[in-house]
Amino acid sequence: MAGALAHIRVLDLSRILAGPSSTQILGDLGAEVIKIEHPERGDDTRAWGPPFLDNPAMDGTAESAYFLAANRGKKSVAVDITSTRGSALIQQLVRQCDIVVENFKVGGLKKYGLDYEHLSAIKPNLIYCSITGFGQTGPYAHRPGYDLMAQAQGGLMSITGERDDQPGGGPQKVGVAAADLMTGMYACVSVLAALAHREQTGEGQHTDLALLDSQVAMLANQGMFYLVSEESPGRSGNAHATVVPYGTFPVADGEIALAIGNDSQFQRFCKVTGLVETGTDERFKHNRNRVANRDALLTQMGAVLVTRTRAEWLLALEEVGVPCGPINSISEVFSDPQVRSRDMCWEVDHPFRPKLKLVANPIHMSRTPPAPQGPPPLLGQHTTAVLGDLLSLTPSEIDELVAQKVIFCNPVVLAP
Repeated sequence: MAGALAHIRVLDLSRILAGPSSTQILGDLGAEVIKIEHPERGDDTRAWGPPFLDNPAMDGTAESAYFLAANRGKKSVAVDITSTRGSALIQQLVRQCDIVVENFKVGGLKKYGLDYEHLSAIKPNLIYCSITGFGQTGPYAHRPGYDLMAQAQGGLMSITGERDDQPGGGPQKVGVAAADLMTGMYACVSVLAALAHREQTGEGQHTDLALLDSQVAMLANQGMFYLVSEESPGRSGNAHATVVPYGTFPVADGEIALAIGNDSQFQRFCKVTGLVETGTDERFKHNRNRVANRDALLTQMGAVLVTRTRAEWLLALEEVGVPCGPINSISEVFSDPQVRSRDMCWEVDHPFRPKLKLVANPIHMSRTPPAPQGPPPLLGQHTTAVLGDLLSLTPSEIDELVAQKVIFCNPVVLAP
């Protein structure tokens, strides 16, 4: 079954995570994604390890797990875009593509003729997506940007982690590159919207995504907390500022997560746990009052929850529809029956490992479901095929470009 974007070709000039995660989604949805990489080192994240997926047939050749996470199904074409012939090759490829995604510094591609102004002149209906730390405009536009900076400057670290007066309190980043990944999601949405506009008008356009902007947008209800109250919310650990009880709670053999979002759920919780009087106490009957009397309630709950095991509480609470769950390790996540039933782990054949497992795309569609278009590529794995098929370069022309170090064609290609 062809993917929803099987008619689309993407030229991916991005690296690290925000751009590659965005183009990987487009690829999962069926688009052909041509990833342009430096002929010698490739995407920076190829070296971001351990762990590495080693080549069993050749010592010293490996792919990092980080790179594998965001580049499945792409075609790797290794071209030195800083050379005159290399930038000319990219311009020729653009004529055959619908979308360009790049995450160079502002103005960084202009000197190679690969900026939006130049490429849209070559292909007027081109959709060109730029991803940077701070956007194409503003006083910080020319600063480099990484996920940690966006989480810090965009306020996420100020609301993540334990309170300053608690052990381990202080600013904390999220355990994955949240700003990068959300920027990739917003970039993907912008590209799909631009495609819809192009189908109606024939017009291409430039979309401008910034890590800082995306992080500010991610503040969501916490951002609105400030805009309504003019007070900055602080860190509250695993607790919720406006919903109680909501967080992690010690039990006899570990901890469980409870997310009680309304008063009826709270009443069922009190019945199951034997806290009948607590459920009728005016201090706790309604969420507004539970927030005001948080510490008193949590003291009563804590005394009861530690009397039974995680498995016992989860079974009892699930039976009455109280939202709860285990606090899983990553290993436990991929063993979870619900995660397994939702096919959240895909398998692809990689040159270094048959049936390589990858984290799946979470989108489920009834007619055009996403699917892996192939494994993450080796550096330069598809250089010969792409330049031959799309630009009609002859083997002798490709050999000449290799000799001049304009391109790299990987000799360790074990799979198409």
